[in-house]
Amino acid sequence: MEIDNFVIRRAVDSDAAEVAEVWLRSFAAALPSVRRAHTDEQVRSWFREVVVPGQETWVATVEGSVVAMMVLDGEDLDQLYLDPPWRGQGIGDRLVDTAKQRRATGLALWTFQVNTPARRFYERHGFVAAERTDGRRNEEREPDIRYVWRPGKQEL
Repeated sequence: MEIDNFVIRRAVDSDAAEVAEVWLRSFAAALPSVRRAHTDEQVRSWFREVVVPGQETWVATVEGSVVAMMVLDGEDLDQLYLDPPWRGQGIGDRLVDTAKQRRATGLALWTFQVNTPARRFYERHGFVAAERTDGRRNEEREPDIRYVWRPGKQEL
């Protein structure tokens, strides 16, 4: 079921607290077996002081409340997290569409190998696995996969 009453917009500084809470709830729900490299307060500070004011951060809101967030960093889709109750309603699809419009020459991203739902989601959106690692290069020390999307590739 898709909802129509959500808005995709650039985040502003006052969104930082809600963005961080969405990230924390989503990470906990989607990746319960993955070791978090930072405390909740470090995550909140990072979003407040670094991500929202200094990076291309997008939010999806419903009735003014942030329900999803996305960060673009160069050609990287660096973060894409939905508040768990809002998954499966087309919000993630719209955020990926926004990312593709903003980075029409292509995108890349990393996701953990254990995150099967995210892998299926990105593959459904035309992303192709390009590299797998044992996790030594990420803070969580969790095996991951780099996906890439280039325009003109077959999308389902």
